[in-house]
Amino acid sequence: MQENTVRRTTFIAAIAVIALVAFTGQSLLAQGRGGAPQSDLRLAPRWPDGHINLGAVPGSEMGLWEATPTQIPLARPDTASDFGLFAADAREPTDPFLAAKPKLSQIPFQPWARSLFTVRVWSRQEPYTRCKPSSAARQVATAYGTQLLDVPEMKRFYIIETGGAHSFRTVFMDGRPHPTNLTPSDRGHSVGKWDGDTLEIDTVGFNEKVWIDNLGMPTTDRLHTIERFTRINYSTITYEITIDDPGAYTARWKSGFYLRWAPGESFEFVCQENNQAPELIMGEDLTPVSPIPFVP
Repeated sequence: MQENTVRRTTFIAAIAVIALVAFTGQSLLAQGRGGAPQSDLRLAPRWPDGHINLGAVPGSEMGLWEATPTQIPLARPDTASDFGLFAADAREPTDPFLAAKPKLSQIPFQPWARSLFTVRVWSRQEPYTRCKPSSAARQVATAYGTQLLDVPEMKRFYIIETGGAHSFRTVFMDGRPHPTNLTPSDRGHSVGKWDGDTLEIDTVGFNEKVWIDNLGMPTTDRLHTIERFTRINYSTITYEITIDDPGAYTARWKSGFYLRWAPGESFEFVCQENNQAPELIMGEDLTPVSPIPFVP
């Protein structure tokens, strides 16, 4: 009888250990998907001159930067209905960096911009889904990952998106100023500089067609963005953006999210332009999205 008791005790202890390991593993996976960055013993890589390398290490694995869907919106909703069909992205973040995003009620919208944002959230007619270029945060957090390519010998930095329009943005790193007479464009004109271990990108010259996030924060041709990329370890970048647009907002405001390193490469992505069936775009839970009579 004593031997059977020992066996039962050993069996119960083994089950408890297995359950603890499984629970711990699930907790770590959950953190990796949307919470604080998992610890990575590898330090952020550097170039020979000492500054941080935001891309792949020459001679090692290629990789892309990805953001989880729940992190991408630049605002947090006050209520789930604020995000309409994106209600699944309304979960409250627990990580301090993500929780620092402003709620919709904290964003200094001008009245017309707040109304347009509501229309865009419910209509879900994002230009990105029709192969149109996106910029700022929307380009950085794109489908299938984004490559950040630093070319020091050319004094240029490239942001290359895999999905959507499958194109790139050039950031001039040679100290040049913005041109005085810019023709407004989807991507604007970007210049960059290093602030310690952080790459800071200053962009102006946008048109009013571009969307800077997936929910459609309104912008005008007065938009000025400052983006900051900080690789805090090998597998994590904090992305921060300051939005200064006196045409749409009454004050500057900031937001951001994490980018995670994922092994892989950009691949050929064919986006079919001139989509004549916008009514076929489906919302959450296969809810048909009715097209609106204009392109926002």
